[in-house]
Amino acid sequence: MGLPHLLRPWVFPAVLLGLLEVAARWMVPGSDALAPPSQTVLAFGRALTAQGDDSVLQATAFTLTSAALGLLLGAALGLGLGIVLGLSRRAAAMGFLSIEVLRPVPSVALIPLAMLVFGFGYRMEVSVVAFATFWPLLILTQAAVRQVEPQLLEVARALGLSPWARTTQIVLPAMVPRLFIALRLGVSIALVVAVTVEIAANPSGMGYAMMIAQQSLAPDLMLAWLFWIGVVGYVINLATLRLQRAVAQRMGEINMEQTP
Repeated sequence: MGLPHLLRPWVFPAVLLGLLEVAARWMVPGSDALAPPSQTVLAFGRALTAQGDDSVLQATAFTLTSAALGLLLGAALGLGLGIVLGLSRRAAAMGFLSIEVLRPVPSVALIPLAMLVFGFGYRMEVSVVAFATFWPLLILTQAAVRQVEPQLLEVARALGLSPWARTTQIVLPAMVPRLFIALRLGVSIALVVAVTVEIAANPSGMGYAMMIAQQSLAPDLMLAWLFWIGVVGYVINLATLRLQRAVAQRMGEINMEQTP
């Protein structure tokens, strides 16, 4: 793999940044909404060295912690209920109406209720993120269970496996590849919702820091936070992809070891 091939993905971002630099400096100088990328980099450097509530690390840690806890709660509930609904047609029929009524409710619409119940802080943000991630993980898990080979379930019943053993030994291993699709979707939703909650209501985290920069008429700092949120999301998605590949490789090795 040559150097030109490695540099090719960076051509368009470099051209875009160059055009933004020109536009910000010569077309709309002194704008309250647009700042040159060079000033944005300097603003981000100052934010990195700041202390207290303006600290990049502190704000990032708050957002990621809230997103991770909300995703963990939403995933646990979504996976558990999704497996039950996927295995039981009767349970799926009983829960269909409730799911279809509650699922379209926007997660941000729960912010006022969450503020009344939990106030500001982690618990309010975690509850909204959990609600947002619960539904896609529930639907995708249910679909993944439905796509498990029926022969595998018939063999499990013939062997007299308990529901727990059937789930852990047959269903979960068979649906692991599809679960990672649900996990990647849940990770992205968790970060987006966490930042949205901070912009709208919660006075902490990366979203709140970006909103304060906007209200202070500091477009360089606002764009720096926007860029940093994008970088954090990219790194998280990359880590999820690598985890998916590692698990898939490990499962392939296990299957080869079990093949006579």
